[in-house]
Amino acid sequence: MSDPESTTTVTTSAHEDSTAGMETHGQNQDAKPVDIKEETEKLSNLALQIWPPTQRTREAVIKRLVETLSSPSVLSKRYGAIPEEEGAAVAKSIEDEAFTVADASFSPGSDGIEILQLYSKEISKRMLDTVKARAGEAASPAAPSASAAVDSSAPPTGSAGGEEVSSSVEEEA
Repeated sequence: MSDPESTTTVTTSAHEDSTAGMETHGQNQDAKPVDIKEETEKLSNLALQIWPPTQRTREAVIKRLVETLSSPSVLSKRYGAIPEEEGAAVAKSIEDEAFTVADASFSPGSDGIEILQLYSKEISKRMLDTVKARAGEAASPAAPSASAAVDSSAPPTGSAGGEEVSSSVEEEA
């Protein structure tokens, strides 16, 4: 068992087994060995590009905006939900405007993180402005009836409060 030839034979067999496994995975035995240092340098020179986002990412942002605007959310509970068809158009507009603002601030030498943050802030700001404006428009026609309800809760003219006002006017005259 401690015979050197048997150890060599086992080692050779193990090497042949690993080489055979490489062939079954489509690798060529004649391929040059990988230089770890060279591969590391290639990876370190690879830059992760954050900006501009891919079209797929932009579409995902729009989809999420539609969900936020048209389904129950913190915003829709406070300001009202937008119908999905209208929400899709609004979401597309919000994303386009935010992208335009952020893209105008982008410089090719930057890493894009600040621009991505600006893009996100612009989307949030525009979404909030949109739902607030929409809620304000919806409340405008109802505003006179709401103020009438407030006026109807005021004391009638013949009450003590109304008499005090008229008596003070009479005293001045």
